[in-house]
Amino acid sequence: MAKYLYRLGQWSVKNRKKIMVGSIGILIAMVILALSMGPTFQDNMSIPGTKSEEAGKLLKTEFQTSGQPARGEVQLIMKAPKGQNMESEQVNKVITKTLDEIKEDKAVASVATPLELGNISQNKKIGFAVVTYDMAADKVTEASKESILEKIEKTRDAGIQTELAGNVAFSEMEIGGVSEGIGVLVAYLVLALTFTSFLAAGTPIFTAVIGLGIGLMTILIGTHFLDITSFSLSLAAMLGLAVGIDYALFIISRFRQQLEKGFSVRESIAIATGTAGSAVVFAGITVIIGLLGLSVAKIPFLTMMGVSAAVCVLIAIIIAVIFVPALLGIIGEKIGPTKKNKLLQRLSRLDKKHARSNKWGEFVTKRPLFVSIVGVALLAVISIPFFHMELGLPDNGTKSKETTERRAYDLFSEAYGPGYHASLVAVAKTSEQTLDAQKAISETTQELSQLSNVKSVTPAIPGSSGKVYMISITPKTGPNDIETKELVNKIRDYSKVMKKEHGIELLVTGSTAVNIDIAQKLNDAIPLFSLLIVGLAFILLVLVFRSILVPLKAVIGFILSLGATLGFVVFVLQDGNLISLFGFPIASPVLCFLPVIVIGILFGLAMDYEMFLVSRMREEFTHTGDARKAVLAGLRDSGGVVTAAGLIMMAVFAGFMLAPDPIIKSMGFALTFGVLFDAFVVRMAIVPAVMMLMGKSAWYLPKWLDKLLPNIDVEGESMMKSLEHMNERKTYINKRVLKIPMKINE
Repeated sequence: MAKYLYRLGQWSVKNRKKIMVGSIGILIAMVILALSMGPTFQDNMSIPGTKSEEAGKLLKTEFQTSGQPARGEVQLIMKAPKGQNMESEQVNKVITKTLDEIKEDKAVASVATPLELGNISQNKKIGFAVVTYDMAADKVTEASKESILEKIEKTRDAGIQTELAGNVAFSEMEIGGVSEGIGVLVAYLVLALTFTSFLAAGTPIFTAVIGLGIGLMTILIGTHFLDITSFSLSLAAMLGLAVGIDYALFIISRFRQQLEKGFSVRESIAIATGTAGSAVVFAGITVIIGLLGLSVAKIPFLTMMGVSAAVCVLIAIIIAVIFVPALLGIIGEKIGPTKKNKLLQRLSRLDKKHARSNKWGEFVTKRPLFVSIVGVALLAVISIPFFHMELGLPDNGTKSKETTERRAYDLFSEAYGPGYHASLVAVAKTSEQTLDAQKAISETTQELSQLSNVKSVTPAIPGSSGKVYMISITPKTGPNDIETKELVNKIRDYSKVMKKEHGIELLVTGSTAVNIDIAQKLNDAIPLFSLLIVGLAFILLVLVFRSILVPLKAVIGFILSLGATLGFVVFVLQDGNLISLFGFPIASPVLCFLPVIVIGILFGLAMDYEMFLVSRMREEFTHTGDARKAVLAGLRDSGGVVTAAGLIMMAVFAGFMLAPDPIIKSMGFALTFGVLFDAFVVRMAIVPAVMMLMGKSAWYLPKWLDKLLPNIDVEGESMMKSLEHMNERKTYINKRVLKIPMKINE
């Protein structure tokens, strides 16, 4: 592969202007196309084949009068000022006037006041009005939303707290905001200190943004053909930006090293593309495999999350091996190792005295047992909370109190109890075995009302066929409370009794029921997914490093960092420790698909760091046969790049952690600390320490297996030997004034 990438690097330099213009042209064309089409995200997180999905389909068949999607609905929940209530004349006058003004919007089909709906709370302080549009929720225009936001200021000015809920979103998810900008700025500073050049620091970010732009536009266009959720775009942006910067960093670092050795700009670019580019392709493929592996769970929205992020990673790889060499061909010596900024040089201490300093390497190699024990013990302790992890889906109750949806959520809870948000729908399906359907359904409703934790049960409503009945159940507890989940399981267990006695099957749907089904589906998929990922990682690393113990150590390190990541996520997000420090508004169950996402992404990133660090150790050991020198060489020559790459990843992910959306925030948080534990505790501490303890045995491979395995030259060693051989021939030929064609042998 190195040979072909070497030639690709040469081609990119030769056609650098065409590649630059073409890439930017593609980006502009895709931006125009994506914006003209507009996104059509599908945020339906149901899972085919689950009990809640089956109940949902029955409801749709029996009770939906048309095939059109549900119309947009906004609930204006209001709380009367002190000394008044929702039945006060002055309060009603203001509410009625506000709703009349809202109704002037031609998109509004109807409005209803709290008095008309009869939903005023027991203390008469809170009630909600309903505004219904004549279009689907996702088709409600920004102008209509702005109209409501403007009109409710009148009720607020009158002292009536007014907040918004419903299926029309007012707090939209944003990509490319201030928080993400902070992450990119920190990444730029890390790069500036790494390269001691502001121009060199901006190069990886520029190339990453080009690739990310093309990737995100591809996803936006894809929403018209595939069911892609809005947070898939955020995950793709998060990962695409991070790997895009890192992959460019690896190639540019190698380019500068080759310039320092005296190679020409053109030759340095080709060598960097062939060597570091090979490692980038391998690393990128492992990330893509991890992301596409999410399809093992057989959950549609999760599969599309993986595919969306994989698209951005694939484009990042292409940009790294084609666009980056072309850009380097234009910039050339301007970002060479001799072009250093004096201020940055002082800050990073990269002078001749410190250039070959390897204090951390010396510390680890002198105390390998101590470093190993402390590192493993630290990660093991952090992993402990993982064993009581609870999974769930975020709702408006997990949003910031700065959003109107969160304040509306709290008002609904205050007025009608926390169970209002956990409403369950039981679908009773009769059969030929049911002799007296009306009596059996009446008994079923009565039995359901007597279950513990049930606040109220509505009378059964028959469907269009007369064989299906809908029963609404309001629990006493909230959607993420354990008691509510237990209630769902009780109803499902009770279904077995009813089916045996009356031939009635009870199916349950609603947010809590869906959460239970998604969590169960994901729990069932995690062992297979983890086995697939870990097994694949082991096989790939055996092929690359031609060793048994090195891949085994890498996989165990990945498991340690994964356990610590999920343990720390539970410690903060679920248990509520340090939530104010990290900006989380409230403790809540862990996002149900977060563990699978973390496994897939962290696997790829862990193998990246392992690849770039240990490959240098292998190269040194091959030349010297000295295990200690190999570890020191790996930390000295690759440790800085791995450290910079880890810090960049953390900066980008932490930028998304500052986002207001709870889904994006939790993903950014988990990946930030996942990189921290894996890059700095596992790869930079435990790995070299364990390598020291294993000594020469780390590189042992049975002879019979050595003969069977193909030789995968990821670092391009054979290519470099061919180049050295060619240079020797060229020197000899020049002396003899002969011309012999040069050829790179694989």
